[in-house]
Amino acid sequence: MAQLLGRRAEREAIELLLTRAQAGRSGSVVVRGEAGIGKTALLEHARKAAAPLGFRVETSVGVESESQFAFAALHQLCTPLLDRAGALPDPQQAALSVAFGLREGAAPDRFLVGLAVLSLLAEIADESPLLCLIDDAQWLDSASAQVLTFVARRVAAERVLLVFSVRDSSDSDIGEVVDPCAGLPELHLKGLDEGDARTLLAAAFRAPLDDEVSDRIIAEARGNPLALLELPQGAQAAQLAGGFELPGVLSIPRRIENSFRSRSGSLPAETQLLLLVAAAEPTGDAALLWRAVAKLEIAREVAAEAEAAELLQIDTRVRFRHPLVRSAIYKAATPPDRRRAHHALAVATDPHLDPDRRAWHRAQAVLGADEEVAAELERSADRARARGGLAAGAAFLQQAAELTPDPAQRVRRALEAAHAKHGAGASEDALKLLSIAADGPLDALQDARLKLLRAQIAFHLTRDEEAPTMLLDAADRFAPFDAALARETYLHALDAAIINGGSAGAGIAEVALAASAIGVSPRPVDLLLEGLATTVARGYAAGVPSLRLALETLLDCARVEGVLHYQSRPWLWLAGRVAVGILDDDLAHALADCNVRLGRAAGALAGLPAALSFQANVLIISGQLARAGELAAEATAITESTGGVHLRHAQAILAAWRGDRAAATELNDLTFRDASYPEEGTEVALAHYATAVLHNGLGNYSAAKQAAGRACDSVELSLSTVGLPELVEASVRAGDSQGAALALERLSSRTRACGTSWALGLEARSRALITTGPAAEEHYREAIERLQGCRIATDAARAHLVYGEWLRRDGRRHNAREQLRTAHQLLSDMGAGAFAARAANELRATGEHPRKRTSHPADALTAHELHISRLVSTGATSREVGAQLFLSPRTIEAHLRNIFRKLDITSRRQLKELQLP
Repeated sequence: MAQLLGRRAEREAIELLLTRAQAGRSGSVVVRGEAGIGKTALLEHARKAAAPLGFRVETSVGVESESQFAFAALHQLCTPLLDRAGALPDPQQAALSVAFGLREGAAPDRFLVGLAVLSLLAEIADESPLLCLIDDAQWLDSASAQVLTFVARRVAAERVLLVFSVRDSSDSDIGEVVDPCAGLPELHLKGLDEGDARTLLAAAFRAPLDDEVSDRIIAEARGNPLALLELPQGAQAAQLAGGFELPGVLSIPRRIENSFRSRSGSLPAETQLLLLVAAAEPTGDAALLWRAVAKLEIAREVAAEAEAAELLQIDTRVRFRHPLVRSAIYKAATPPDRRRAHHALAVATDPHLDPDRRAWHRAQAVLGADEEVAAELERSADRARARGGLAAGAAFLQQAAELTPDPAQRVRRALEAAHAKHGAGASEDALKLLSIAADGPLDALQDARLKLLRAQIAFHLTRDEEAPTMLLDAADRFAPFDAALARETYLHALDAAIINGGSAGAGIAEVALAASAIGVSPRPVDLLLEGLATTVARGYAAGVPSLRLALETLLDCARVEGVLHYQSRPWLWLAGRVAVGILDDDLAHALADCNVRLGRAAGALAGLPAALSFQANVLIISGQLARAGELAAEATAITESTGGVHLRHAQAILAAWRGDRAAATELNDLTFRDASYPEEGTEVALAHYATAVLHNGLGNYSAAKQAAGRACDSVELSLSTVGLPELVEASVRAGDSQGAALALERLSSRTRACGTSWALGLEARSRALITTGPAAEEHYREAIERLQGCRIATDAARAHLVYGEWLRRDGRRHNAREQLRTAHQLLSDMGAGAFAARAANELRATGEHPRKRTSHPADALTAHELHISRLVSTGATSREVGAQLFLSPRTIEAHLRNIFRKLDITSRRQLKELQLP
């Protein structure tokens, strides 16, 4: 194939990926390069190379004008596969059907659709390996792009290969386009070397060329194969004799596009109009093209000249020779001709079968404002959002706002479009729409909505320190119109102020005061707001009863299947943090578990990493470090699959409790250096907490004291509470008795208000550390008794440790050995390495050599493998485990083979009998 001259390495790379996929090692690759460099040709080579290997091949092509139709490209890829959708679990079937408009239902989570597509591809690949070719991926609609890249990051053992082609983001001809494939493995195509370029040029232009002309063409094409094929065809004889413009005057894609434009411009007017209709119709539906052409009273025969000019081919589909042909023709057309083409396509499009595309064509055909078309676009936006196409809905609404003649209606639609844009992740575009809405006229409620969205965007983009104040202002404006929405906005403001910390903390009291004045309703979200407002206004002790009632109400609501209010669910993460803040271990466990279960059931992968990270934190302090590691690893894997923002704190806290100084320090330093986290905000405070735990375990008490002090200064309720015991211990060990006493006083005022075994046990342990004489022993014994009665095993083990240390220093070696032996075993078994080492050192000082922890076969497993093993050991099938972990059953089976090999077992029954740590 001439277009693949010089592509030996790239062809071999594709062929290797095909061989691996055939053998059960799935993969993905992005073929990247400038327009005309040979990306499509390489994809075609992949198709041909796959045939003798028994691959089934499916394709999808991104089209710029299709980018606002939700799931358009995904539907194109999956339509031939939908006969196997019946094999998918019901939630996945439903998500896929709603996304493709095959049934009505609640908008599916984007990543539940992704899991459905992954499962569908795996089902097909069970019969034969599957090759998915996605050309021009830079033009994929955002819903399809997110799903396909999610699948590309999750394939493992399904015998699937996904190959994307993407134009370079540096290509000035495509403008500002978000790279949908960032982070996937890449093959970057460069220009052909001079020898291959000359060979291709000679094959393309058989007439003899002067050496100087040939040199000039080679120089201007810069190794771009399509340029070498097209530039000579678009040049006049005089140009070939004298050469082209100087190299570098225009970019290669623009030069190629100009060549296509010149070729089409020489055709008869009717042929040019037919080409324009084809360029304006992105689906390639030949029947639709002929209907539109008939509306323009153009004979079909004129298409022959376009085909003879090698610009397009029409059979059952309409195919342009290259995407640049489409763009060249469309850009060259005059605005009136474009409107004629779109009007013809709108008339030719069935309003019942494809109302959204008809609305889009009508919008392009309008000159000026048109309420009828704007209303039709708004209906299309509603349908798109119902399918889960937030970005598509936002695009329709934006266009509707632009076409709306009535100012009040325009404001309403611009506001709706702005909210949809922000929900779709296009916050900068949302701000532009808010500027349109701000021109008015705005009523009071619309003004409040505008201010709310501006505040949310400010907090989302930059953690703006003014965001809590902006949210407070919006809540004040909502109060006269919508008390429920006002209370939710006050809670947003309060949470934002807590997360930002520092100077924003000064606004917490103001938010709490305003919130308390609006009254309370029985909704869990309102009770949570009241509890936090009471805590801020009247103190921790006054707020604990209200907070506990709010958390219990929220949990009761969440536990009733199908009853959880949509406005309550986003607050489960905050509720869990509050449960830790009031030292209620049962509520913390229940809320963390509930949040993860609901996230899994809904397929809500965007929010699942945060839920998993919080549950990991709860499991860490409960002594289940291995289980916490599994969840933290899952959170990281999902974040990498979805392209979300990485949350480091669970991994950092886990590393700190394990005594892994290098890992904890590296993760915390990343947070300290990250400008997106305020210096006194929650993420930085979590890093300080992790540092305090690390250094208390290592015995670096001065460093632990400094870090714990910073964590306790946080306005985050959970951190300012659990950091206090670390500060007491570090201060005592560092010789700062006054600092320890002050920290204990703060802790005691909280623990007595809480009254839980965890709270009272922490107070007793901390009081024992600053007490001398026989009274200290009473506190140590009380601490052990109370902490053994709660779920926070790390604190119980550390109570044995500090009691043993005290006994040894009191000269009671025999008694000390008993406590230190218990502490060492507990801390070693849970994996708290540094604290276990502390216990071991103390045991040696009593004259006893500590026993080494007995190795477990599961120690050889990765956190991910241990997670799968634990689920399989409960009796879950591979399909059930795959649905929970958003992986295909075939991938679960592949992991199980590795697990069985590492554990030297051969069956699930043996895995169930093996007591996992």
